[in-house]
Amino acid sequence: MKSYKELIVYQKSYELSLQVYQITCKFPPEEKFGLISQMRRCAVSIPCNIAEGYRRRGRKEYIQFLHIALGSCSELETLLSLSKDFKMIEDGNYHVLYSLQEEVSKMLSNLIKSLMED
Repeated sequence: MKSYKELIVYQKSYELSLQVYQITCKFPPEEKFGLISQMRRCAVSIPCNIAEGYRRRGRKEYIQFLHIALGSCSELETLLSLSKDFKMIEDGNYHVLYSLQEEVSKMLSNLIKSLMED
């Protein structure tokens, strides 16, 4: 593989980041420095850590960055649930983001497992 951009998990996490930005635009303005900021930061962290880890020298470092991306996925899952419970996100948008986040999380876990077995 020539580039991290060829990884499906990178592509899906990039799409997740774009969707988080679009949907959080509809959140109340007073959440600009609260949920909006936190959700955007952790969503963007996922593809960024995949990319940064891919460019590192060794497998051990790459796995470490993938674990960070996986942690950001878990953080986003919690923030999505909070947003839903606070009635800041519509059910349809919640389910789309939650499903994509779950898919990325599973893909990251499988990639980590695969790299640790080789």
